[in-house]
Amino acid sequence: GMRRGATHDSYDHSARSSVGMHVSTLCVVKRTQMLPVPFPPTHSPGKMPPMTRLSDLSICCPELIRHWPLPQALPGAMLVSGRFDPLKLVDGDFQRCAVQMPASIQRSVAKRQAEFLAGRLCAREAMRQLDGRLHVPAVGEDRAPVWPADVCGSITHSTGWAAAVVANKRQWRGLGLDTENLLSHERASRLAGEILTAAELADMAAGPQDQIALRVTLTFSIKEALFKALYPIVQKRFYFEDAQLLEWSADGNARLRLLIDLSSEWHADKELDGQFSVLGDHLLSLVAVEG
Repeated sequence: GMRRGATHDSYDHSARSSVGMHVSTLCVVKRTQMLPVPFPPTHSPGKMPPMTRLSDLSICCPELIRHWPLPQALPGAMLVSGRFDPLKLVDGDFQRCAVQMPASIQRSVAKRQAEFLAGRLCAREAMRQLDGRLHVPAVGEDRAPVWPADVCGSITHSTGWAAAVVANKRQWRGLGLDTENLLSHERASRLAGEILTAAELADMAAGPQDQIALRVTLTFSIKEALFKALYPIVQKRFYFEDAQLLEWSADGNARLRLLIDLSSEWHADKELDGQFSVLGDHLLSLVAVEG
């Protein structure tokens, strides 16, 4: 399992657990064409809200889309995503987009700066769509985005794609959004022992071999989403071995169980629903806690 001493920071790929670092560095993906994100084929298009394309911002992140690329709609939640290309980031992009660059990001490589900018642009647009406020979340002391007191939200990015989801806390107390590049079968098989609990490994062994890559990527991603949804509520860090992916289905529904006590409400054996979509070469997971 994961080493206890590892820092597990869902908010920043550069500060991930040893397992996360391992996955991120091992997972090299092809640079994809700049295409709109496809909807998962499991939806009937009639049920989908319209996809709204938003204005040009920077050459690095030229277009944002408001859509809902997940199986279950969350009433009142707004999700905005955009493709970005770190190679197209130029000096002045942050000023042009009116996004403050924190000191930690100023010291970072262009790839990290582009991820940060794209994520913040998605977050600001999601907030604007939610209630008209223009708010770019600052970086908190725990590296988590700082949202207005009455809003919860989550920001994520994988290679060349960023997304943010926000909602009013009256409707949703916690939101955790996570995207990961899909692992190859070989890498997933190699990393399974570090990412999966004994019960999850047994499920994997009993399941179809051709689903190993999806299963391992999903387990990693949906536990990151769980952490991001619960951490602001419980203010306590927890790790891969502290939750179990009980079940998941091809239509994008998943169920998780906590294995430790985080608070009186969020105790061992408490179960939560999650959901996910495969979007091209990456996977998107969401865990939402009702208000």
